[in-house]
Amino acid sequence: MSTSQSSASHLQWSLVVPVKVLARAKTRMSAAAGPHREALALAVAADTVAAALRCDRVRTVIVVTDDPLPAAELAALGARVVPDVPDAGLNPALVHGAGHGRELAPDTGMGALSADLPALRPDELTRVLDAASRAPESFVPDAAGIGTTLYTARPGAAFSPAFGGESRAAHRARGVREILLPETESVRRDVDTVDDLRAALALGAGPRTTEVAARLPAFA
Repeated sequence: MSTSQSSASHLQWSLVVPVKVLARAKTRMSAAAGPHREALALAVAADTVAAALRCDRVRTVIVVTDDPLPAAELAALGARVVPDVPDAGLNPALVHGAGHGRELAPDTGMGALSADLPALRPDELTRVLDAASRAPESFVPDAAGIGTTLYTARPGAAFSPAFGGESRAAHRARGVREILLPETESVRRDVDTVDDLRAALALGAGPRTTEVAARLPAFA
């Protein structure tokens, strides 16, 4: 491995994590989660952020949210929290957060990470970020192969995420490098449905998600 490749593999990253206002989060799980829906959404986001902060390659996690409850909880974990000033949708919120990240640490790579990865393992995230350091822009598709769970841009590269809908196809169409590594399922396993949650629990979800899930009749 050349010196430049070795240096790239140890690139540090700032990750932007968008967190919805809890009243609008996890609506597809309303029937299964009932009165625990907002608690579940917060637990999933907290386990995601906590795992990202434990990753060796992550210097900073910037949470973009307008909800004071997750703002306080995630700041207590060590994340930097900024409001969604653009208030124009997911991708503008991510670009806004990335602007703060580059002001804080201009020498880091910049990434956008889904807040819905409660089984995220820091070592798997490290492997993915090291792979991402070898291309100007990269992304990781979700477990369903339709969406995106992580988008990255190296220092100096334009930060232009295309989350939402069939974002895997959108990123590939723009020539963004796709990362598919073995044994990195936790980086791809986002949670939007009861079946997703069941799969995340089987992988080994974080403590907050596991505790809230135990209150749900389907998982008791």
